[in-house]
Amino acid sequence: MITVSDLSLAFGQRVLFKDVNLKFTPGNCYGIIGANGAGKSTFLKVLSGELEHDKGEIIVTPGERIAVLKQDHFAFEAYSVMETVLMGFPKLYEIMKEREALYAKESMSDEDGIRAGELEAEFAELGGWEAEAQASQMLSGLGLDEEDHTKMMSDLDESRKVRVLLAQALFGNPDILLLDEPTNGLDLESITWLEDFLIDFPNTVIVVSHDRHFLNTVCTHICDIDYGRITLYSGNYDFWYQMSQMLQRQARDQLKKREEKAKDLREFIQRFASNASKSRQATSRKKVLEKLDLDNIPVTSRKFPYVGFKPNREIGNNVLRVEKLAYDFEGAPLLRNFDLIVNKGDKIAFVGAEHQAKTALFQII
Repeated sequence: MITVSDLSLAFGQRVLFKDVNLKFTPGNCYGIIGANGAGKSTFLKVLSGELEHDKGEIIVTPGERIAVLKQDHFAFEAYSVMETVLMGFPKLYEIMKEREALYAKESMSDEDGIRAGELEAEFAELGGWEAEAQASQMLSGLGLDEEDHTKMMSDLDESRKVRVLLAQALFGNPDILLLDEPTNGLDLESITWLEDFLIDFPNTVIVVSHDRHFLNTVCTHICDIDYGRITLYSGNYDFWYQMSQMLQRQARDQLKKREEKAKDLREFIQRFASNASKSRQATSRKKVLEKLDLDNIPVTSRKFPYVGFKPNREIGNNVLRVEKLAYDFEGAPLLRNFDLIVNKGDKIAFVGAEHQAKTALFQII
């Protein structure tokens, strides 16, 4: 569990968030949302201890392990894929390395024998015998071929390195899981696997993502960074959106009512301030007016861009027709007998495990 108490952080004159009080508990998945630059990734870095905060404190339950999705894709170039994943559970990895070094000795002393026994007990207790099998299962679920599991990280392309680092964060059942944009670079199958993993994950998850469907699927709570504060909502992204819209409407309605009341008070004061019989009432209303909160609704940091396409001419009903399309890449068939009809108003997504085929189809069209 992580408890955040009176947390504040500013960069110069720019306040990211102030006096934040939150509690992140096991069994829940918290989605961190906000505009670009609002401080989502920064908040994760503060929680992990990577970044210092200005005020307040962060309390992690003693003995709990925090796992973080690493953002440096080149930090493990000298290690194999399997070893990189196992490093996600530092205590087990250290035991494995010490155990290997001990058994690599030509001869063992009595002290070595005692230490070997201790290591074997710890190794078994931490699930060392099943570790590589579990790591392989995660890598496969995230879309890496079995032959990739034994490769060096330096031999992988960017998209596969991202998947390995994600498996590293998930490995070893951490108590607290901090994920910054975990679906970046993943295909639909891998995202679905990750969603299922997080839904079944029994501990605490805190995730930053721009993927609304992902947040809807995995999150039990939403933390919205806006107006210089972090507000916690119980529910997924859709619930947050509906609730935030309702609260904004209520705030606008309340401000309108206060403005109307202020107008009535000013008119009364102006009319009867010089009237001896009404002066006491005018003075009373002036005090009410002074106490009336007429501050404007805080301005959101969110931007709401609109993208519109204006065709040069009216589009026809039959937009595109593809018949019996075939395409080979380096002698291997990517597309065979592909047919497609696109009509006016259609919205079509190309999905599938074969990335080259999807890219080639777009380029051909």
